[in-house]
Amino acid sequence: MFQKFQKRLDEVSEFEREPVPRKKQKGLRSFLGMYAGEHTAGTEFVIGPLFVVHGVTAFDLVIGLLIGNLLAVLSWAFIVAPIAVKERITLYYKLEKICGKRLAGIYNLVNALMFCFLAGSMIAVAATAVGIPFGLPMPTLNDWLPTSIMWIVIVFAIGAITTLVAMLGYEQVSRFANIAAPWLILVFIGAAVAVLPELGVNKLGDFWPIAQERIWTGQVMEGQSKFTIWHIIFFSWFANMAMHIGMADLSILRYAKKWQYGFSSAAGMYVGHYIAWLASGILYAVFLHQSQQSLQFAPGPIAYYAAGAAGAICVIIAGWTTANPTIYRAGLAVQSLFPKFKTWKITLIVGLVTTLAACFPALVMKLLEFVALYGLLLMPMGAIIFVDFHLFPKLRLSQNWAERSGIIFNRAAGWTWLLTLALCLAMSYFLGWEIYFLGLPGWFVAVLFYILFGTWIQNKHKTALAS
Repeated sequence: MFQKFQKRLDEVSEFEREPVPRKKQKGLRSFLGMYAGEHTAGTEFVIGPLFVVHGVTAFDLVIGLLIGNLLAVLSWAFIVAPIAVKERITLYYKLEKICGKRLAGIYNLVNALMFCFLAGSMIAVAATAVGIPFGLPMPTLNDWLPTSIMWIVIVFAIGAITTLVAMLGYEQVSRFANIAAPWLILVFIGAAVAVLPELGVNKLGDFWPIAQERIWTGQVMEGQSKFTIWHIIFFSWFANMAMHIGMADLSILRYAKKWQYGFSSAAGMYVGHYIAWLASGILYAVFLHQSQQSLQFAPGPIAYYAAGAAGAICVIIAGWTTANPTIYRAGLAVQSLFPKFKTWKITLIVGLVTTLAACFPALVMKLLEFVALYGLLLMPMGAIIFVDFHLFPKLRLSQNWAERSGIIFNRAAGWTWLLTLALCLAMSYFLGWEIYFLGLPGWFVAVLFYILFGTWIQNKHKTALAS
């Protein structure tokens, strides 16, 4: 039986080093389901409550999310999707062509590690629901280390199932998301509506005054920073910075039949990052009211209180729908370093690393900061791909420089990555800019750096050949 299963895994082809063929390209429904499933997920049970913790006002949240999510959808549609359907190769193979194997390898290790941490946080979120019938002690806002042996056992059980789905390839990841997504959002909405009377909302006209007075009150919890509308706009725009302006979703949208399918990201942004963040914030406000401002931070019990077993199951499934494609992406990133190994074997190792990371509740408690850092670290490479694809032909410079010149480390790309991050660090240290606001100026800085360094190195190479 194991040999039959292994044979099936060996037959899974993800076109790691070749364009996706026409017969394997997917229709719009596949991407609507995947984006809705991935972004109506475990992170939503964490991010929505954290907005409450950071003292967001109701107006700032509603308007900020409207603007920020629109900017995110436009980033997917106009920056990532056209390149994805033209090239139809993974992010990792594209970077190898531009940056060379050695620099792409460094990037892929960083990328895979960030993916592991993100997926790990979602496994931890699911664990808070699985642990309910076992009386599992739940983590608090200040917990960093595993809270019990039972916590570790539950995390490993969830990690094993999540990794198995990711090992089966994009086909199964997409199918899983399509099945789960419609049900998840109904539970999110249903649970939030069910608990509104406990806050004093008995008719539609009651909602907005109660939202301002008892949900998003503008009051910051002890030890947390204050969020404004600008925090909401920039966080919702760049919560998935690595995926859109960082170009990680080249690996996903390469399966799209048309570039316009990039707009399918709206299913995730407005179903997940809008409705679900609002709904989970409502659930957390009720929890705070019932627990007298407890510092416990466990999405599972919160959802269970509101919707019973359906709420707890929703948290579990939501964790999986994020962790599955994230582990899948991490597996592709590492597999690019070891092309002779089957992707499923690499994904198995990645899943183990992810599960180990999930044992630490700090991944959940500091999720806002981690998401911002994760996107910032990977963003410069997305700018490099943008310049290579759109601007170098107009500047009469060669695309895919490493492949054309036969180098294994493109110094122009390396300098761009390093100096962009250094400048972002300087803006944070000297100007006091919070990490949520560094992505936008950082992307334009990276574009400028790569144009300058790329032009200099290519002209220098041409001069050397001429002489």
